[in-house]
Parts: sequence; C-alpha cells; structure tokens
Amino acid sequence: MKRAKIYIHKKFSGILTEDETGYCFQYDKKYLTAKNSEAVSLTMPLRKEEFRSKVLFPFFDGLIPEGWLLEVAERNWKINSRDRMSLLLACCKDCIGTVSVIPLKNEKT
Repeated sequence: MKRAKIYIHKKFSGILTEDETGYCFQYDKKYLTAKNSEAVSLTMPLRKEEFRSKVLFPFFDGLIPEGWLLEVAERNWKINSRDRMSLLLACCKDCIGTVSVIPLKNEKT
C-alpha cells in the first residue's frame, strides 16, 4: 500500500492511498472544521466521506510531470510510467501551486 499526506497551502488536508482495489482520498477531520479550508480541487469538494476510484484521481494525476521531465524521473528513479502513484510520490513533494504530496512510510496519521 502506498500512502501520502496531502497539504494545501502547507496545511495538512488529508491522506491519499493506493491499495489493491484502487485509490482513496479522505480529508482530515480537523482540516474540514478549520476556518478557510479549501477543497483540493473542484472535483473533490470538502466532505467527510472518502473519495474512491479505480484510477488515480485526475487532479493528482495532473500534478505528475510530462514529456522530457517525466522521462528523467522514470530513468533516475526507475519508475514505470504506468505506476502513477509512485511517480506522484517521487515528483510532487514541492509542486508549483498550493498542493504538496508527502510520502508516508508505514506511519500512523
């Protein structure tokens, strides 16, 4: 299982998980009740219920680099281009914009 903490404006907002059934994103309870909380994307509005998908959510997939930069990432980290979660974890710790993706290593949230 691959997991990542998702930050919006450097505030912890939720957990993204990939397991054998697909992907799950769940907003953090404290984040949901905090003042001025923002949704990670228009397609993933603030809510208590988790989001589930068999493929990586388009918003997160869109953070992964393309073209020559993707080739550099695949070559340097030896990641298959179809392993979208591994690419997201390797390449998106410090994205342009408001969202950051920080890998979790068997850590409790």
